[in-house]
Order: sequence, then C-alpha cells, then structure tokens
Amino acid sequence: MELLTPAEMGRADALAIAGGVPGIDLMRRAGLAVADACSRMAGHSGQVLVLAGPGNNGGDGFVAAKVLRQRGYRVEVLLLGDPGRLTGDAAQAFSEMTAAGLRAGVLSQETLGVVPGQASVVIDALFGAGLARPIEGVAAEAVERVNASHLPVLAVDLPSGVNGASGEAMGPAIRASRTVTFFRLKPGHLLLPGRLLAGRVELADIGISPSVLGEVHGSERGKAWRNDPALWGAGLCPPSLDGHKYTRGHAVVVSGPALSTGAARLAASAALRAGAGLVTVATPPSAALVNASHLTAVMVRTFRSSEGLSEMLADRRLNAVALGPGAGVGEATRSLALVCLSGERAVLLDADAITSFSGQADVLAAAIAHRTGERAADVVLTPHEGEFARLFSESAGMTSRLDRARAGARASGAVVVLKGADTVVAAPDGRAAINDNAPAWLATAGSGDVLSGIVTGFLAQGLDGFHAACAGVWLHGRAGALAGAALTAEDLEPALRQALAEFFSGKG
Repeated sequence: MELLTPAEMGRADALAIAGGVPGIDLMRRAGLAVADACSRMAGHSGQVLVLAGPGNNGGDGFVAAKVLRQRGYRVEVLLLGDPGRLTGDAAQAFSEMTAAGLRAGVLSQETLGVVPGQASVVIDALFGAGLARPIEGVAAEAVERVNASHLPVLAVDLPSGVNGASGEAMGPAIRASRTVTFFRLKPGHLLLPGRLLAGRVELADIGISPSVLGEVHGSERGKAWRNDPALWGAGLCPPSLDGHKYTRGHAVVVSGPALSTGAARLAASAALRAGAGLVTVATPPSAALVNASHLTAVMVRTFRSSEGLSEMLADRRLNAVALGPGAGVGEATRSLALVCLSGERAVLLDADAITSFSGQADVLAAAIAHRTGERAADVVLTPHEGEFARLFSESAGMTSRLDRARAGARASGAVVVLKGADTVVAAPDGRAAINDNAPAWLATAGSGDVLSGIVTGFLAQGLDGFHAACAGVWLHGRAGALAGAALTAEDLEPALRQALAEFFSGKG
C-alpha cells in the first residue's frame, strides 16, 4: 500500500475536490467513519467526549459528534479556540452539529476539569497528521489528562502530537487505543513511536479516487509504501518445472575467522532456504574445518586474502555475495568489500563490512558508483542504527528514520535497509518501504545475519536490490511471527520455510 505524507494527503484532498467531490462530503464521510469506530468501542451506550481542534480534524470530530448524538450516545464537545474563527468545511460541520442540538464548550483552563470527566470514550480530533510543532498550553494539559485517565481513546487521522511524516512525538502526544485515518496510511502510522501511540489503525474510504495518486506523485521516484507482498510479490516466483538449481543463482557468503563463523553459516543457510539454487561459504583456511563440520547442503571453499577472494569471484556463476556477518572490523574486511563490489554480481554488505567503512562513506560510494554490468545497481546495505550512524554521520542527526534511510541511500548509491522494529528500506532514487510485521522477539543475536542471508538468496534469484530487500525484510518478520515467543536465530530458517509456503500458496 502506498503511503502519503500529510502534505501529499492535502494534495489528494484538493484533487478530489477539484474533480467534483465537495469538501464537506469528504468531511461527512470521514466523521461517519469515526462515529462508526467510536460506536464499536463504546458499545450500545456510553458517554463520549470529543476534543476538537480549529481545523479540518476538528470538523471531522463535529460530524462524528452529531452522528453519535443521533444514535443516542451522550456526547460532550470541547472546542480549542473561538467557534467564530472556524472557516470552510469545519465551520459548516460545526453549524450542522449545533443545528442538531449539540452545543460545544470551549477547551480552556476553566473547563479542563471535565477532561475526561465521566466519558467512557474520548475522541481526539484536536490536530491530526498535519501538525508540525509541539502541542502547548491548554491543549497539552488536556492531552496529559486524557493519557493519565487510561480511558479508550479514538484518534482522528493520527494521535495529536505525532508528526505524520516521521512518527515522532513532538512533545505531549495522545496515546490512542484506535485511530481512524482516511484514503491512505501516513508514514507516522508505521514509524515509531507513532505506531505505538496510534494503537489499532483503521483505514476508511471517504470517496477519494485512487486515480489521484498518479497526480500526487507523478512517478515512482519518491514514493513510500507499507511493505507487504503487494509491493514485491510479483517478482518472487517458485521454481519452474523446467528449471534447475543453476537457474536459481549461486550465492556466496564470506565467513570470518575460526571463532566467528556462526554468523556466516546462519546467513548461508537462510540464503539456501530462501531459494538460491546453490550457496557457498567462502572461508579463510583457518576456519574451513569449523564451517565444513557444521554445513551439509551449503558448500565450503577456502580463500586467502582479498586476492584469493577475487579469484574465486571471477566465476560469473557466483551472482550474489554477502559480506559482513562475523567478518571482523578493519582494513582486511574493507579490502574484501571492495573486491566484492568490483565485479558485476549483486552485493550485500552487513555488520562488520559496514563498520569497516566508518568515516569513509565516500570510499564506499565511489566503489559502488564505478560498478558496471547488469547488477551494478544491486548493492544492499543492512545497518542497524549504530552502524548507520558510524557510516552516514551527516544523516544521523535527522529525527525521521525514513529521511535518514533515504539520505543514506542517496549518499551511497545503494539500497539501505535501516533495521529496527520499524525497518525502512530505501533506494537511491527515493523509493522507500516501511515494515511493520516484525515481532519484538526478533531482537536477538543472529537475527540480522538470517535477514542478510534471505536477501542474498533473493538477489541470487534475480530480484533487484530494492525488491529483494523488501521481500527479505517482510518474510523475515513473518518467520519471526511463526517462530513465536522466545525464538532464537536458529528457529528462523525452518520458520522461513513455512512463511514462504504461505506466500506461494497465496499466489497459486
């Protein structure tokens, strides 16, 4: 699903209105969706407090309040600001609410005592996704009182205080039980802490045609999506009956020294499970026996120094290589990375391979820029926050993970997978995807190595870097959910088999 920033959502609204849909109709449908969600939360009876802001978010709240009153709920509305200063559709919605017999009070220091009062559900219609600064004054006090009450809260569009583009809590922010948003999700619904503050998110159709999306963006460049199979599923296919293992690619995972081999084996086994036809662990001679004694279907080949790895990779059938897990940090790993990048194969750099370029992001970017061949663009970097900050020091200060990942991708020329509970995949051309299916149990040693292997396996099968990364991240999250509580990295490979079986059965 394509995501829209608040500014892009504003353009979508404007295009719908220009196309003949009255703005008040959009607001009425939005308010009705809010009222329906509130009815499900409140049950057959209850008292509802609507906190309304002075803009269109408040207008949605006025419509919801009117509908709920007509359904027999006890409703109280507190408006932030002077009703006489309401304009446009919000003013019309306010007028229709008052005409239906529902009067609004003013949210002030004098009325804070009724927040939340006797309400059983609170509707947060203060600011929504368009807010770009911290909430202050009486509104901030109202937010704190609502949060302290622990009552069910329904947010309109996005919890007030959360930045719709970054998910950042810019100060006091509503902690909602449920959020109703319209037409398309915003990045702030998926990025932390916005995802946690929004609670369960419901997407409502308010009559905006999907055709406006083409006019909002114009091209794929700069688009962001919620990461799911609709984005990458068409490119990930099961083996064909007339194929064989050599048509499914040959992935190489470079191992570290003897006492640091486990990470490479986790990655190699995951690459094989992800569908690569063959997988080889390239290992220093000192670690060959350790690796060989633990691997069966994965092959083992030795190399000495970067020159030896270069000779091995001269075989063009080795079409994807992963370096970093357990590799060690320093000049030796940096030299191996430059060898991997010098050919025409797809490359994934993780962990120690990324850290080995700390302070030398320009060297890495230059090596990527000089790549040639069909797979020149297929370089994937998979840093966690610390590795990202060490490599991309200019971007580390950005508050938005989406902005940081995009900046890193532009600077390096590689697809960047900024790992975390809200992993962001970003391509150099500005395309990005935000992942939200990973369970907290995935935060365990070796989990990232498995992810590296899955993505490398997809690269070996011919997926481009962006889609291989998106598919790998989503299936890694799904495997974590299937593995369940108290999982370890070793549990992920067998769970990946089930995740892939689910995916391919859905395609059948």
